[in-house]
Amino acid sequence: MPLGLRPLLILILCLAWLLPGLVGHDPWKPDEAYTFGVVYEILQGGSWIIPQIAGEAFVDKPPLFHLTAAFSAMFFSPFLPLHDGARLAAGLWISLTLLFTALAARELHGPRHGLMGALLLLGCLGLVVRSHQLITDLAALAGFAMAYYGVALALRKSGPGGFWIGSACGIVFMTQGIPEAAMVAAIALLLPLAGKHWRTPRYAAALIVAAVAVLPWLVIWPALFYQRDPALFDAWLTAENLARFFGTRNPAAGIAYYLRILPWYAFPVWPLALWALWRARRQQVLSSPPVILPALGLGVTLLMLGFAAESRELYALPMLLPLTLMAVPGVDALRRGAANGWYWFSMMAFTFFILIGWFYWGALELGVPAKLHGHLHTIRPGYDFGFRWLPFVLGLAYSAGWFALLVRLKRGPERPLIVWVGGLTAVWALMATLFIGWVDTQKSYRSMIADINRAMPAQYSCMASRDVGEAQRAMLHYFAGIRTLRVESRPKAFACDLLLVQGRPLDELMMTADWKKIWEGHRPGDKDERFRLYQRSSR
Repeated sequence: MPLGLRPLLILILCLAWLLPGLVGHDPWKPDEAYTFGVVYEILQGGSWIIPQIAGEAFVDKPPLFHLTAAFSAMFFSPFLPLHDGARLAAGLWISLTLLFTALAARELHGPRHGLMGALLLLGCLGLVVRSHQLITDLAALAGFAMAYYGVALALRKSGPGGFWIGSACGIVFMTQGIPEAAMVAAIALLLPLAGKHWRTPRYAAALIVAAVAVLPWLVIWPALFYQRDPALFDAWLTAENLARFFGTRNPAAGIAYYLRILPWYAFPVWPLALWALWRARRQQVLSSPPVILPALGLGVTLLMLGFAAESRELYALPMLLPLTLMAVPGVDALRRGAANGWYWFSMMAFTFFILIGWFYWGALELGVPAKLHGHLHTIRPGYDFGFRWLPFVLGLAYSAGWFALLVRLKRGPERPLIVWVGGLTAVWALMATLFIGWVDTQKSYRSMIADINRAMPAQYSCMASRDVGEAQRAMLHYFAGIRTLRVESRPKAFACDLLLVQGRPLDELMMTADWKKIWEGHRPGDKDERFRLYQRSSR
């Protein structure tokens, strides 16, 4: 085995890429905050059948990811804050994603290519930040990776292949909902139409096994949910599933959005995928499983995302998997000039960013140069700067590891890929260790909620809220133990003697004479949100 693809080196790279950013900061708006709000409600003894935020039902997503995050938070609670312990569940799901991507690549392309598939996925720019966040999409991504492995394995073994297909569909359903699970089912069912290799009795048997394996996932939680609250179940089925993917939106606009972001989001796998596709055409193997499976997966995912009512780069995560699987043979087939260009670009670019990172750290924490120090603290006011040993040592270790990799790595077809992943890992680690506190100052609601607490009267009946988002309500519950009653849905809220209103800086709500504003504020450096707290005058 080439030196570059030794399993120990790849394992070290995976861990070095995965660990930074999973701990050390509060839940960030918007996705982390409301996701942790559901997790925190479970930890407080709330229902796991009907997800809740601050005492109110919030069935945006089924509860599988929330349950794993709650278990992780409890397990690590003696050592870590609850939100950091919960975020470690994201690391578990991403580890499973890498594992099943490697297994799928090995199944499609043969030994040695599994490690290359995992490395290619690690190198995708769009995955770096999202894979370290507390979001349900990471569990769904693991489900998609499991599905690709299952349909590839089903060509040889119908039983295990069908089990993984069904389990993957169930996991995606229990973390995202019906439309995303339908993507997995569509890929599995359309493969016999797309490629002759799946038109066999063995694959038909695998689909039967998959149908049996997915049944418990599709039945148990929905049945418990419907039994608990039929009206809420119907609302979830309509608003969070059917309406989310089958609205009035023009699908062409959604498809165009994802095609616009893929050049950076899926870099560098998409150029390698195109190169591998070009070589497959010249070798007349376009109908082979390594081409048909990822091509169909990419097409189905892109088409169904185009029909969604909302487009976000977060939703593009599943498209990274088929592109990665398609790109695997492109690494070995790179011409020497392209491989050398990729290697030297990675080496120079990431070395430059590492040096720039240390320069900015010196300005941020040590005050040198003073002008840059002032600018950094102007855009993130409230940050308590100063030298800290732990981030410094960790950043130094990653920087030293980067230069050691450049010195020790031997020439080979996989060298440009490993250098790219190593450089991306080092730069991400510097951001997640040296600058995580600085970013957290603005992204967290902790300081703002502390200000609200200080402004509140010692005695009050309850706090109502108006136009306050789920993320903000979740953080109020976590940081201050306050469960607001939304005036939009709770009639009892009108009897409260405190009212929290979320709006924009210049759009203040006109209140009646019996309400007095006792506090106004926002997160440090936030120019869009403004929160105002009102107290009802004594009756």
